Amino acid sequence: MSGREAGRDPALPHSAQVLAPQPRATDELEVVPGFERENLQGWIPQLATEADIRVVIEKAFDYRGDVTVTRKDKDGSEITGYLFDRRIGPTLANSVVRLMLATSSERPAIPYSEIAAIAFTGRDTAAGKSYEAWVKKYWEKREKGEKNISIEPEALE
Repeated sequence: MSGREAGRDPALPHSAQVLAPQPRATDELEVVPGFERENLQGWIPQLATEADIRVVIEKAFDYRGDVTVTRKDKDGSEITGYLFDRRIGPTLANSVVRLMLATSSERPAIPYSEIAAIAFTGRDTAAGKSYEAWVKKYWEKREKGEKNISIEPEALE
């Protein structure tokens, strides 16, 4: 057994020893509570201030469905896709979002300053698919007496 394994630290004088922490019961460990996800599907927030734009874009980045971005151009053009990236700069003009389009392999970048509206239009593909929901389905099938239980993922359409 080396000095460190025996609880001795070579950096300390010979008479001093480092006491190894005593193991604690699992119940005593800090437990972080879970959190509820917001149901954003179908939400069309008002973007009145710079802070509103930044908050909504963060929510859109965490959303697991498609969003529709309306631009401030003269036509009010819309782009629908999955918001997979955002680059935050000091100003709205220096900050951009990037979308994956369902209809093409393009990855357009849109500056925050050109965004007039964001609508959460796509289905949230992970809604209701928590571990707790999976366990509940498992136990329901087991109570019915099913054997070789496997919970298959739903088709994405």
